[in-house]
This record gives sequence, structure tokens and C-alpha cells, in this order.
Amino acid sequence: MVSVQHSVANTDATSSLPEVLGEGLPGEAREPLARAIDWAQTVYGDATLGTGESTWQHALGMALICVSLRLDLETRLASILFAVGEDDDKLATQVEERFGSMVARLAEGGRRLNRLRLVSDGASHADLHAQTEVLRKMVLAMAEDIRVILLRLASRTQTLRHFAERKEEGNEAVRQEIARESLDLYAPLANRLGVWQLKWELEDLSFRFLEPQTYKRIAKQLDERRVEREAFIHDAIERLQKEITALGIKAEVYGRPKHIYSIYNKMRSKHLDFSQVYDVRAFRVLVDKVEECYAVLSVVHQLWTPIPNEFDDYILKPKGNNYQSLHTAVRAPDGRALEVQIRTYDMHKHAELGVAAHWRYKEGAASSSGAYDEKIALLRELLSWRDEVTDASAWEEQQRRAALDDTIYVVTPQGRVLDLAAGATPIDFAYRLHTDLGHRCRGAKVDGQMVPLDTALANGQMVEIITAKQGGPSRDWLNPQLNYLVTTNARAKVRRWFVQQEEEETAAQGRAIVAKELQRMGQTQASLDALADKLGFKDTTTFFLAVGRGDVGSRQIHNAFQVEPAAPQKPDDVAIGKRRASESSDGITIVGVGKLLTQLARCCKPVPPDDIQGFVTRGRGVSIHRTDCKSFQNIAHRHPERIVPADWGTGGGMPTPAQPPEVYPVDISVEAIDRQGLLRDISDVFSRDKLNVIGVNTVSKAGRAYMRFTVEVSSASSVQKILQQVGEVKGVEATARA
Repeated sequence: MVSVQHSVANTDATSSLPEVLGEGLPGEAREPLARAIDWAQTVYGDATLGTGESTWQHALGMALICVSLRLDLETRLASILFAVGEDDDKLATQVEERFGSMVARLAEGGRRLNRLRLVSDGASHADLHAQTEVLRKMVLAMAEDIRVILLRLASRTQTLRHFAERKEEGNEAVRQEIARESLDLYAPLANRLGVWQLKWELEDLSFRFLEPQTYKRIAKQLDERRVEREAFIHDAIERLQKEITALGIKAEVYGRPKHIYSIYNKMRSKHLDFSQVYDVRAFRVLVDKVEECYAVLSVVHQLWTPIPNEFDDYILKPKGNNYQSLHTAVRAPDGRALEVQIRTYDMHKHAELGVAAHWRYKEGAASSSGAYDEKIALLRELLSWRDEVTDASAWEEQQRRAALDDTIYVVTPQGRVLDLAAGATPIDFAYRLHTDLGHRCRGAKVDGQMVPLDTALANGQMVEIITAKQGGPSRDWLNPQLNYLVTTNARAKVRRWFVQQEEEETAAQGRAIVAKELQRMGQTQASLDALADKLGFKDTTTFFLAVGRGDVGSRQIHNAFQVEPAAPQKPDDVAIGKRRASESSDGITIVGVGKLLTQLARCCKPVPPDDIQGFVTRGRGVSIHRTDCKSFQNIAHRHPERIVPADWGTGGGMPTPAQPPEVYPVDISVEAIDRQGLLRDISDVFSRDKLNVIGVNTVSKAGRAYMRFTVEVSSASSVQKILQQVGEVKGVEATARA
């Protein structure tokens, strides 16, 4: 059976640990390493991590990985001390006193990232995927120093190694969860940062726990042909080495490690059989110069037949993580494929170590060279990475457009990560979690400390909300001067709560009015549901709201208990009596059918000379609608026998010398680009035409304004005129009669 070949050393501790962990560093680095080792062993003692691994063994494994990545002294010290001060602030302070502020910051940054976990209990696949994307961005947003990311990758690699060594021990569900998180989150990060030796190991070990049967099958197929494959590779290397030497090029040729997850991915994505995977048989060529790479490529293509469309020039066009190499696949004499990678030693160092290759022990100002500055610029570019951590769904596309500087990421006590706008407060956080939690929010703890509710949160903080058993938000939260709320979503939820409270109060007032009126009429046993239905309301709540607002008066309630008149015969000519602006809707009469109560329908608000028809309601007289009103068309289809013709009478709504003009309420909708002064400019139009505005409703969303005005006009021509004038206001894009 073939096992995963780890490219990162995993050496057991010996009596010369300071020498082992100080490899590649100046001699004076041994002393602080020795002090850190002694202190960490004393502090950790027999402590274990949640995975069951010894805390000290985990720290040692991290440190050995940092050595293989050739990281600097501060990073190696931080790896040894990664858990010191986890539960004791005094010990965390001692880290800075003993080893300096930089080591303390790196260790604290690593601890903060260690707290991140994907929340999987009860979450859908889409939810988990979305949270993984937020976690990826949070990792980079939190890491002011790229070495914190490398420490986190080292820690996760060591955890998976521990599971692999003790595969029969521990909780299988925990291993699966950590493996999935590693494959979804940390392996892509390692790839982006170019640390390929950790990427391959994270992928192979995670795949081993997630798909054990598939892993074993591929490993068995590799093992069964190992002898034959190694013999072929040996002969191919000797043949190529001989040809390269004949050209006078100094090169190192060796077989390339086989990564099981990579083989699986190729088989799955390209629907290939195991025998068709090109890099099962593969080797790598290392040379000194770029031009020698292309010379070796020419030799390879002369020795073996190139496979079409299987050549990639990553030297001319490097990958996003600055990876450079030549990849080609050729057909060997036995007809099977062979993959060859050709690169310089510098390219190979970057391919294996990525950004880790740029961190060295810095001695004085001499290290500050142009090349060093270029490497720092590369790191800054990597830290601004966004696109590779998101997919194409609507939620992720929205997050892709949000710059890291405009978004913060905070953690719940359960480890769930939430993204919020920069400057968001604990109340914003509470509403982001759940609307009811926001309503009952009364206090907050940030990283275990009580803070005011207007505190601006920062990346990586753990936030806990303190709630009351019942209650609602404060109106002060909506005051922009007090900075309680930053996110528009939270503001909308608070406003909605107060609107709902006002509606409940109005409905309660309406219920009291109805009860009082029924008592006066001696109808206390009447069915409220039947009464609401008789008056045309879908339920009692809507009925009580209408009564509380004054839309339904005692007269309508009284009429609902009278004997309903038979539907009148359709006359040849039914005319509506005119209504003065000062008169109520109860003064409207139908001429030609006797005195019937009339009212203009609120759904369409007809205005002379609109085409109109009447609908005989139950208990509320005749409701007058525009003939193109959708609500009228629906009820006319259901009750055609209750439709009566109507017109505006001989006056047609026009004034006479002895009578002022009739006015009618009309709804006008406006859609515009939101700007300061927009409402004022539109109001000026109404004012110039001496129109009375009796209702305004405006909503701003995503830079656009949606307005609805209720205006009193004398005729439909007045409506068209005002629509045209409002449409000429700057920023207005559409106007219509609602």
C-alpha cells in the first residue's frame, strides 16, 4: 500500500531541539529557542488539545514545519508558544516580556485564527459553502502579517498528521469535520500563497478521511504498479540526463511525488480511467537559467512524442500565485503518458515554499534592497486577494464586490463567522444573527468584556449578546447622531418593529370602538368575522385597523346590520352627484336609482373624466371604480349582477360660477435616482400648481428613490399635466398614476 509522501519534515524531538529548530538561522537564535522550549514544556505539561493531541507535541510539530518552510526566528518562537496564554492573560503578557512584542502578536494572531470553525450542525450545503467563503476572506482580512497565515497552515497540517498517525483513535465525526474544513478552506489558501508542499499534504490527508474507500483504491493502484513505474522512471531519467549533459547543461532530474488527491481530481474532472492520468508517471527537471528550461523542453520533445494540448508555459504566463514552470505530457514507447515539469531552482523554491520563501531573518538595514521591497509588494498583493475565494452565486457575487477594507468579520461564541459593514456595532451584529435577538438586545460582551452598544466592532472579535426576556428596540437606535446602528438591514428591522407596534395599537383602538358600537346597538353576540366579511375585509385584524384609522365609521357598522337591499336593475343612465371638497363621501348619491350612499374606490381613485362604473357593496352603498381598475375587474367577474353603470353627470366635474371645483385624491408614483433635495424639488412642482398633497410615502434603496404622493386634483387632465412636470425634475426617471 502506498502512503502519502509528506515533503515537510516531521522529526521527533531530540536532546538537541534548539539546534534542530534553529536550522538556517544565525547561531545566536539558539538561545531564545532554548528558553522558549523549556518554558513551553513547563506551561503545557500534560495538557492536550480538543483533538486529543498533546499540546507540546502539536507545538513541536508546528515548529518543525516552520523550519522546513525556512521561516524566521520570530515565527518559530510563536509556533512553540502558540497556546501559551490561551486561558491566562498573565501568561500572554509574559510572552511579550520574554520574547518581544512581535512574537506575542504572531502567537495571538494564530490563536485568533485557531478559534475559527465552520458551523455544520443543521446547516444546509449552500449555507456551509457561503460560510466557507466568508471564512476564507476573514483569514486574510485578519492577518496583518502573512506569517500568521503560515502558522495557521502549519497548525492544521500538524493536526491532520496526528489523525493519520492515530487513525483508530478519536471521534470520527470530528476528524471528518476538520478534514472538510481543511479541504475547503486551508488547502486553497496554501495554494494561493504558493506553499505547495503544505497544499498537497493538506489535500491528501483530508481526502484520506473524507473518502477513505476511494483513497485506498487509488493508493492500491499506485502500489500495484510501483515497481514497474519506478523502473520506467529510472530508465527515462538516465536517458534524459545523458541528453541534457551532452548539451552542456547542468541539471537535476528526479521522480516527482504522486499526490493522490490530484490524481483523483483529474480522474473526476476529465472522466478518466486511472491508466489515463498523465502524472502517475512523472519527473521533474531543475536547471539554473530560464533559457535552459526551454532547451530541456526541446530535448524532451525529441525523445518522446508530445501529447497535443497538454503543454503549459507557466514561465511566460505565471499562475495567480506567481507559480512558474514548464509542464508537458509526452507519449512513451509503451504508449502510456509521461508528465515532465521543467523549472529553475529559484522557481522550484517558490513553488514549494511560496510566500514563505520571502521571509528571512532580517539583519539591520542591509536587507532592505530593491528585491526585498518587491517581495513585500507581492505579499501586499496577496493580502488584497478577493476573487479566488468566491463562487458565482448571488450572495457570493455581492461579497466579491465588497472590498476587505469595507467589511469586517466577527465571530459568535459558537464559532460562526458573520460579515458586517465596517463600523458595525453589537446591535448590528445581533440583528444580523436574528431579528428577535436584535429586538431584545440590552448589552454585549466583546472578547469577554462588557462594551457599550455603540462600540464599533473590529475584525476577529468574538461578540456575545445579552438579551432581555421580552421587549423591543429603543427609538434612540434610529438616531444617526448616536451611532447605535450602521447597517441598513438593522435599521429597517427596527423601523418595521415600531410600525408593527403602531398598527397593533391602532387595531386595539379599532377593536374597542367596534365593541362599544356593538354594545350601543345591542349586538354584543354578533360574529366579528362575519361583520368584517360583510364590510369587505379579509379578516378582523384588517377590519379593526380600518376602524382605528377612521376609514370605517359607526354608520357603516350600523348599515351592516340592516336588511341588504336587492341589487337594483341596471338603468339606462346613472349619474353620480357631485361632491365638494369639504363634503364627506357619505354625501355622494346615485341619480336615477334613488338616494344611495356612494364612495370613490381607494384602489384606483377615479377622477373626471375617467370611464367609471359602480359596484353595489354590502352595507357601504355603491363603490365607484375606474373601468380599467384590476380590483374592479376581478369583483365584476365574480359578481356581474352587482355592477351598475355610472358617469360624472352633466357637470363632468367642472366648476360653475356659483360652485367651486370638485377635487379628488389621486396617487402618483415616482421613481428617481436618489439625491439630496429631490423631495423638495418635487414638492415645489405641486406648490406651483397649487395642488394639495395629502399623503407622501418615500423609500430609498440602493441609491434609488421610490415615492408615492396622494394629490387632490380636479380632473384627469390635471393628472397628466402634473406627471409631465414632475418627470422634468432632475433625477426623475419614471412617473405614473398609481
